[in-house]
Amino acid sequence: MSTAIPSSAQPAVPAELQEIIDDFQAMTEPERLELLLEFSRSLPELPSRLADHPEMLEQVVECQSPLFLTVEAGESPEHPVELFFSAPPEAPTTRGFAGVLHEGLNGLSAAEILAVPADVPDRLGLTRAITPLRMRGMSAMLGRIKRKVAEQLAAGSAGSAGSAGSEATGTTVADAAG
Repeated sequence: MSTAIPSSAQPAVPAELQEIIDDFQAMTEPERLELLLEFSRSLPELPSRLADHPEMLEQVVECQSPLFLTVEAGESPEHPVELFFSAPPEAPTTRGFAGVLHEGLNGLSAAEILAVPADVPDRLGLTRAITPLRMRGMSAMLGRIKRKVAEQLAAGSAGSAGSAGSEATGTTVADAAG
């Protein structure tokens, strides 16, 4: 029996995110840029509990424009994860990437988010229209989300001992609320 994986097999992308990828793929390059702009406009504002406490957000320094995010994950991989982003309105590309990730991942389980393939930003078909530096920013956002989800799961499974780990990575909303 062969253990080779067919070339068409790729890690599963959650249905919500796959729909967004399919929408981008079905468009021409100019239409993709317009869709990205629509996602930038639809990025939800921070709730006041976060907007009033920017120290609870972590900057994604790989982004060309200022982007801050945080995640709230439950104590088990099955709990839904909430994503929160902050980016200025004058940064539509960065906001658009955040909007795509918010719409495609928010509310999914930690396990689903951790399984998202790292090449999702490339699957949007924007690599010719958007500079590589900006594309790396979206990849960094996804990586940061996955890292923060994993950290919060580890902290939750470690019980109260997990809160000591927050000192090295910054305070998360879950740590501050608990």
